[in-house]
Formats: sequence, structure tokens, C-alpha cells
Amino acid sequence: MKIIVPMAGRGSRLRPHSLTVPKPLIPVAGKPIVHRLVTDIAKILKQPIEEIAFVLGDSAWFGNDVIDSLEDLAKSLGAKASIYRQDKPLGTGHAIMCAEPSLSGPAVIAYADTLIRADFDLDNQADSVIWTKQVDNPEAYGVVKLNDKKEIVELVEKPKIYVSDHAVIGIYYFKDVGVLKNKLQEVLDENITNGGEYQINDGIKRMMAEGFIFKTGKVDEWMDCGNKAITVQTNAKMLGFLQQDGEEQLVEPTVQLENSQIIEPCFLGDNVKLINTTIGPNVSIGENSIIENSNVKNSLIQTYTTIKNANLDNAMIGNHVTYNGNYISVSIGGYSVLE
Repeated sequence: MKIIVPMAGRGSRLRPHSLTVPKPLIPVAGKPIVHRLVTDIAKILKQPIEEIAFVLGDSAWFGNDVIDSLEDLAKSLGAKASIYRQDKPLGTGHAIMCAEPSLSGPAVIAYADTLIRADFDLDNQADSVIWTKQVDNPEAYGVVKLNDKKEIVELVEKPKIYVSDHAVIGIYYFKDVGVLKNKLQEVLDENITNGGEYQINDGIKRMMAEGFIFKTGKVDEWMDCGNKAITVQTNAKMLGFLQQDGEEQLVEPTVQLENSQIIEPCFLGDNVKLINTTIGPNVSIGENSIIENSNVKNSLIQTYTTIKNANLDNAMIGNHVTYNGNYISVSIGGYSVLE
């Protein structure tokens, strides 16, 4: 089994945080989004992963440190890491084709801006599985249309008339991803675009037209990381799941507490220091950060950041930030100073 991870985009909806850190590498509950996504997919598949192919943007943005972290991720799962580049943002179909040498055999394709919780077995009768989540407002999503056999027969983008409530979340399984590769090559050769981009859906639709069987794989939780507010919510949900699972250490032993309190669930990284401070619930703090004379809840704070005299709720604060004040709801990018 292979996992193909397009992650070339810079994440404009998550600015200013994604101006200094590629969006898939922004940590949620102490680990980068893409690390959690790939690890969770590997658990769901319940079979060996031989290769993980990452499609990155230009080298100035996704440098050697990013590559090193992705290679370590693949190694931790017993897989080989393959690194590809998408130098121009030409769409999901184009991003997948940038990994063309890896597009053979069974594979999962997953976009690195979402997190999931799921437990199901892949349908061996299906040529492909499109993972979906039932939603209350399907008109805001791309959805699948099913026939009487519960097979996917159509993909519909933001339907004005009800089609189904099964929203496509951006994770796909192909029994042989080489078939998708061939169809996407046709799309590229014929220059078929939507909004100036080559889309995976055009390749999938050609497979459907030739009779390939598509089924749904339903996830229990679909957690987006599209913007600041949703990412903070996702951080809270993930902390709750991790506390329930009990598989990860959420508070590192090097954390220092001086007249401070932690209200679980929280993640505190190496060498975090709390002074006269109450943290939690639903707070993640990256390594070497200091929080003093503050109350922080429902927030995500990254590494090497110092916060003093703050009352924070629904806050997302980047790396190397100095913050001193009494603002309540903030979104601060890396290397900022507020006094």
C-alpha cells in the first residue's frame, strides 16, 4: 500500500500563520497536521505501508528541514519517503501527477489540510473508495450521489438541489492508482481544466464512465484546518480524543510549573514553563514557551513564545512571539511582538 500526499499549497486561509510555516506542518495537539493525518490513515488501513509520496511546493518554501521531517515520518511507519515538487499551483489532478513515478498499485491519496477519526475496513469489491462525512449543510460541499447499490455514480460540487449529505473530505483509496494516473494524463493531454486548474474529479469521472466501482468510506470525525477558528476547534477535539485514547504523553516531563494549574486536556511540549498561570482546557503549547501571569483556554500556542499578563480564549499564536497584554481573541503569526 502507498499513501500519496499533495501538500504544495501555502494555505492562504490560515494566514498569517502559514506565511512562515507551511500549513500542513502547523502543529495540532503537539504534532504537525500532516504527521497526524498520515499516521491515522496508516492505522485505519491496517496493512503495511511501503511508500509515502509527498508532493511539495517550491524548495524555498518546503526546504530540507521539511523533507527531513517527512522522511522521519515515513520511516516511523516502516515506509520509504518519496519527495516530488509541484512548482506551479495547477490543481489537485496536476499535483497528483507530479508523483507519477509512484502512481501504481493500491494507494490512498490524502490532502494534508484535514484530520480524521475513523474505523472501517476497505471494501474489497470496490475499485475505489471515496471517504465522506455526513453533514448538515451539503450545499456547502462537494458531495457524492449514490445508486440503489450504495455505489457512487456522480460527484456534485455544492449542489443547489439536494443530492446527498455525504460530503467528500479529500481522502481517496484506489485498488490500482495507475488507472487514475492514466485518466488524469488524458485530462492533462486534453487540457481539461476547471477554474484554470486540473482536478482529480475529472479523472475520477472518467473512471466512473468506464464502469469502475466507487464506494464510500464513512469517517466518524472530519476536522478541518482551513482557518484560525476551525484549527483551534480541531486542536480541542484532537486533545479530547488523545486523552481518551491514552496513547500519547500530552504533558512532557520537562514542563515546569510555578504556582500554576493545568486543566486537562492540554498538550505542553518540552521545557514549557508556566508561572502564576492557569492553562486549559483545550490548550496546546509548543516547546520552550513561557506563559506568565495569564489564563489561557481553547488556544493553540507554538514554540519559543513568551506570553505575559494575558487572558486568552480562542487564540492561535505562532512561533517566536512576544505577547504582553490583555487581548482576548487573537491570531498572531510568527516572529511578532505585541507589548
